[in-house]
Amino acid sequence: MLAAELAAEQVFVDRVYVQLEKSARNAEALAREGHGRGALGHEGGLVERDAMVYQAARRIAQLDAAHEGLVFGRLDLQERVDPEPRYIGRIGLRDDNRDSLLIDWRAPAAAVFYQATAAEPRDVIRRRVLRCAGPKVVGVEDELLDSDAETDLPIVGDGALMAQLSRARDRTMHSIVATIQAEQDEAIRAPARGVVAISGGPGTGKTVVALHRAAYLLYTDRRRYETGGVLVVGPSGVFMRYIERVLPSLGETAVALRSLGEVVGGLRATRHDVPAVAAVKGAARMAELMRRTARQQAPGSPKEFRIFWRDDVIHLDRAALGKLRRQLMGQGQRNRQLPRIATALLDVMWRQVRGARGRERGREAFDDDMLTTEAFVDFALSWWPPLEATEVLAWLRDPEFLARVGEGVVSAEEQRLLVESWQADSLSVEDIPLVDELRYALGDRPDRSEEDHELDDFLGGDLQELTTAAEREFGRGGGPWAPPTNRVEDDGYAHILVDEAQDLTPMQWRMVGRRGRAATWTIVGDAAQSSWPDATESAAARAVAIADKDLHEFHLSTNYRNSAEIYDHAAAYAERVGLHADLPTAVRSTGVSPREVTAGPDLAETVRAELGALAEQVAGTVALVVPIDRRAEVAGWLGSWPEHAADAPNATTPERAGDDRIVVLTGIDTKGLEFDGIVVVDPDAIEAESPTGRATLYVVLTRATQLLTLVR
Repeated sequence: MLAAELAAEQVFVDRVYVQLEKSARNAEALAREGHGRGALGHEGGLVERDAMVYQAARRIAQLDAAHEGLVFGRLDLQERVDPEPRYIGRIGLRDDNRDSLLIDWRAPAAAVFYQATAAEPRDVIRRRVLRCAGPKVVGVEDELLDSDAETDLPIVGDGALMAQLSRARDRTMHSIVATIQAEQDEAIRAPARGVVAISGGPGTGKTVVALHRAAYLLYTDRRRYETGGVLVVGPSGVFMRYIERVLPSLGETAVALRSLGEVVGGLRATRHDVPAVAAVKGAARMAELMRRTARQQAPGSPKEFRIFWRDDVIHLDRAALGKLRRQLMGQGQRNRQLPRIATALLDVMWRQVRGARGRERGREAFDDDMLTTEAFVDFALSWWPPLEATEVLAWLRDPEFLARVGEGVVSAEEQRLLVESWQADSLSVEDIPLVDELRYALGDRPDRSEEDHELDDFLGGDLQELTTAAEREFGRGGGPWAPPTNRVEDDGYAHILVDEAQDLTPMQWRMVGRRGRAATWTIVGDAAQSSWPDATESAAARAVAIADKDLHEFHLSTNYRNSAEIYDHAAAYAERVGLHADLPTAVRSTGVSPREVTAGPDLAETVRAELGALAEQVAGTVALVVPIDRRAEVAGWLGSWPEHAADAPNATTPERAGDDRIVVLTGIDTKGLEFDGIVVVDPDAIEAESPTGRATLYVVLTRATQLLTLVR
């Protein structure tokens, strides 16, 4: 019976792939025609070319992405509803007669595939999931949803969901498009307006549901979301690489995936500060510190200026310059005032011209003389230089400067911690929101307008010389604290997806919020897994980020990741330490409970032995989870054990040449990930390494799908 069913489904799948190739040839022909339009020699032809080539390229990319697992679902409905089976796939296809051949999983007609249950079959008699290897059908899994229906449809397999959950994991998250469950589908197809908040305990599929929701939104309103852009924000580079294939596998590539250290364009940070420093940098009060810092005079800039012109000594003292600086600051962002600086200084200076010879020459001559005087140009450049956010953040390396601007905002001990952290050669993940805060306080350096060029002509080109000199002076910077641009180019997305949202600090919420002022949002999280200690402060920052948008909340209640034995162990720990965790129901049992092992005199030998035993029992990925301060040490233990181990001294780049299955991670690094097996080294130390260490250890205990070993 199984062989007959596979053969019957193969006939249909072959037909679909033939149509897929036809569609690809049609798209390629459209692209060729579009390029031909560009040779017409007029503007209309160029516009047509661009539109046709773009549409063709998008369709070709969509068709290419759909090859793997193209057809995955079949619905057999009551004959009065539809006498023909409906096939569900990653994309929609029509036959040569324009009749529907394959229904896109996001289309309304496919919704019943996910929403029908045995309790409420919705006219579905049998739901079938097809498992394919390329274009070949290798398995089917059926569910009889309407047991009262009069039917002779064969029922094959043990159920698609359970079959999928039992398969080995690899290094990337995969689409669950074939096994989306009803409560997950409800969140995926939620209204586009406002904010969709998806909560649920570990293993409930929050992340993959949110990614499928992004694909659904792109399908339902492609013009809006593809034009405006979709931004996916996750906790780490490891996590972003883990999820990066999900959306492309669904045919969607118009999405920006960024870790919290990459949200600000042009910057990339992977290093984390120690918990005590991170707690200070993430606090909402740091916004005030950045605001004060952005308003300070640049360290080392001149405090006064003196020049002789005709019969007058013109003197800009500290008081006059301070008053002018305050006036300019009151008119907007600092860098936005750059075109006004020369004129503003000249206005103040001209009022000091009293002599007859100077007055006879007039203001125009005065301006000409000053703008061609090296002393004035040098003074203007150094008094009000164009500033980069990273350059301004570096001012805070000076303890005296930080003490002055940080009074009443950060304590003396916090100042010491901050100054020490800023001596590093690179920015930390926690520094990125501070840089972003400064970018918005400082503003972009403005592009030169037509009015500027007209003023150049009026002043004989000297204002241009001043601006060019400023840019030349500014361009001398370099290194990790002075990236090449300060332009705020990456705000204004159409949709923002925030994963592991419970971990975002107030400053990170401010950073992400700037990019979603007019966006719709999907926010994913579980409060019990939070690594940020002040939930109230974080909630307030989140409320500001999403403004007054409508909120639609969805809760996922079933744990599809962990075996019941592993999750019972994790849930018992959460209850014991008072995490008040959301405890979903695990649907799968392996009969194997977690192991707790006390190390012998040689901890390294115990860890290697336990890791080796666990790796022999699972076919997929394995994680060795260690306290932060022991990661390099433990990774070194595996260097002499090449049979299974891949040492990963940098958790953001755990991959190494070859197909090694084992990675070494800290507790924080495991956020959002899952592995077939996990060995946890010194769980008590992981719990003790930060104020939220209990939540971190709870996360670690919920990452394994098959086997869990704790080495104490």
